[in-house]
Amino acid sequence: MPAAVLSGLDTEPLDRSLEVLQSLIDQHGHVIVVCSHAVPQQTQRRLHTVRSLLESDRIALFRPELPPLGLAVLARQLRQLASCDLSPGVLASAGRLLTHYIHAGALLGSVAKLDRVPVGLKSHAKSWVPGSQFAVLAHPQPQLERMGPGATLAGPEFATSMLVARGQLQSDWVNDSLAKAWNVQGLRESPLPAESAQWWGTGRLIEFCTFLPDLSVLYQLVTSVRQNTCHWCGIDVIGDRCVFCSATAPVSPVRENQLPAG
Repeated sequence: MPAAVLSGLDTEPLDRSLEVLQSLIDQHGHVIVVCSHAVPQQTQRRLHTVRSLLESDRIALFRPELPPLGLAVLARQLRQLASCDLSPGVLASAGRLLTHYIHAGALLGSVAKLDRVPVGLKSHAKSWVPGSQFAVLAHPQPQLERMGPGATLAGPEFATSMLVARGQLQSDWVNDSLAKAWNVQGLRESPLPAESAQWWGTGRLIEFCTFLPDLSVLYQLVTSVRQNTCHWCGIDVIGDRCVFCSATAPVSPVRENQLPAG
């Protein structure tokens, strides 16, 4: 399924943003906006403003804690699933589920400006040493290792493919050592996302991401999870919070003869 790129939201007139989002709703019925934490605050405010002014419960704003390459992979997976027989609410909810199966990180030439992963004082000091490199895992669990013999990161415990995007850093560690340690089943390279240098705090990097590549596996994973119907807007979702109207599932009253679990 094609994706629409909402560029210039922080600079274009508000009327233009309203027109673009309303047009997408008219064409497709529902819109899932996947937004990076690296975008300017003005862009985030514009998205919420447009959604509020349109008074629409058919726009889902999704901002997962993923680096740019991982976010791009997630957006592609949602595009793949959009071709299946999933309802809009289930498709939008699937984003939160699929993030748990993405491992995203980077090999960095410096962590001096890295503020999205905890960095100790020693690592900050060592980052100023010429030639220093650091292996960093941002998701699902933050991890930082200074490069040296046997250096590695905690990887997925299931079969995945890996996507690699090279910045201004020369190294074969990701392709050769890390991919082998993680038992990667397939590896491809792609251009570095425009937001990567800002997200990681340096342009001297090689970003990587592992993911589930098979659409049938993704579909089975999503459809195997219990679905709920939003009590407010009536749409089917995964989880207790509606991704479109933001309503949460009502708490079931405890009967007198029923003790709470635990």
